[in-house]
Order: sequence, then structure tokens, then C-alpha cells
Amino acid sequence: MRDKVTVRHITKKPPGSTPLTMITAYDYTAAMLADAAGVDMILVGDTLGIFALGHTDTIPVTMDDMVHHCRSVARAHPKALLIGDLPFGSYHRSVADAVDNAVRLMQEGRCEAVKLEGGRERVPVIEAIVAAGIPVVGHVGLGPQSSHLLGGNVVQGQTADQADGVVADAGAVADAGCFAIVVEAVPRRVGAAVSEEVSVPTIGIGAGAECDGQVLVFHEVVGLHRGESPRFAKRYADAAATIVDAIAQYCDEVRERRFPDKEHSYLMDKDELERFRSR
Repeated sequence: MRDKVTVRHITKKPPGSTPLTMITAYDYTAAMLADAAGVDMILVGDTLGIFALGHTDTIPVTMDDMVHHCRSVARAHPKALLIGDLPFGSYHRSVADAVDNAVRLMQEGRCEAVKLEGGRERVPVIEAIVAAGIPVVGHVGLGPQSSHLLGGNVVQGQTADQADGVVADAGAVADAGCFAIVVEAVPRRVGAAVSEEVSVPTIGIGAGAECDGQVLVFHEVVGLHRGESPRFAKRYADAAATIVDAIAQYCDEVRERRFPDKEHSYLMDKDELERFRSR
């Protein structure tokens, strides 16, 4: 049985060591399966709005949603480090709100760290949350919570000036106290530059193989998601097809009265059955 992964395990990995793995999962079953596979970190992402709640983006996700799903994942008691996303609006109004909501994810959601999007503008928030004793993962590059401001989920850092901005954002959030940084949807060379620049591990998602680790969504990895996926997502199985086939077979057997059969039914003692029939 492997040891529990902690923040210290993540930050103490030496440069050039085996890349870190992170899976975004939203419930007990997904967390149990991801943990059994040996991932280093499980992120309860606000993308649950899309993959678990059926929204078109992450904006409608609330703190109550996040606490509910974090608590579900925590019940799997994963050996992986459990990180919860701070959703849109939970850290944007004030530093005090941000700390209060980070505390909720830790106390009520049973997370072991929190993640928030943004760069230099989020430094005061990050510093305050860290000062409260809560580990923070940063998130630079594309921030889906800012998709309306950006005009969609578009690749960031495609010009030299934008690339400089992504690197500067990463440096700022690392200096503010983040123990790791998610780098999303930037050119591969920009992801490499961020990884070279900061002293904390970088977790790429559409940021190239030079990052210190990678993160993907459980539903896309196992093939449960049937909608459009971004370029960086990779499907390793077709669980959706397997599940549909299994349910279709169940429906056929029920309609043809082949299920439940004797094996899947409760039987009475023969003497008791005879007494029952005689009545």
C-alpha cells in the first residue's frame, strides 16, 4: 500500500524526476478508481459544472456545489493529495471572502489544498490564504473562469508579449506562496519557460511535456465524455460505449424476462415454500 501524498511530497520532488500526475474527478467512484490507478493528486475542479452538472461552462458553479463534490471525493480516502477549486466569485470580491471560502473547502469539503485562477492580480488573495495555513495551487495561462473576458477558451501566450505575461504571472503566484502551478492552454515553449522560471512544480494541461506534471479530466481520460473536447485532451478508453452496451443488454434481458434469473433471485427453503403454497 502506497504512502499518503502530501504537499511536501509534491514540493520536494527534485528537478528532472518522474513527472507528477493529476486527475480531475468529481465523486466518490471516480476518486476511488483514480486513486487505485496511482495518481499523485486528485483535483475536484469547477469543471464539474460541465462534466457533472450539465452546464456549458464553469461560471454557474457555486461554493455549495464545490463543497458537496469535494466531500464526496474525500469519502474515498484517497492516498492522492486532494485539491479543491475555488469557483467563480468565491475569491473575486475581497480577500476576506477568499479566505472564508478556502476555509470552507478545507473544513466542510475535507480538501487538503485549494486552487484558484489568476496571476499577478491574485497575489494578495494567495498570500492571505497561505497565511491562514491553507496550501494553494496557482493557475495561469487560460483561466476558464475568465472565458467571457477572453472571448472564449482560447490559447494564451501566443505573442511574445503575452508569453512574457504568462511567465510573469507564474513567477508572481509562486512568490506569493503557491506550492504548485497549473499552466493551461499555452504554447509548448511557453509552458517550458514557466517551468524553467519558477521554483515550484508546474502541472500542464495543454502546456507541453516540459512541465513537471500533467492533469486531465477523468471523464475525458476514460471516455465517458461524449461532447467536444479540447485539443490537449486524450482518451485512453471508451467507457461510455461499454456502459451503454451493458445497459442495453440489461434492458433486453428484462424485456425478454431473462433477468432476473434464478442466480439473481432469493429462494425459499423447500419445506417453507410448500407450507406457503398450501395456504
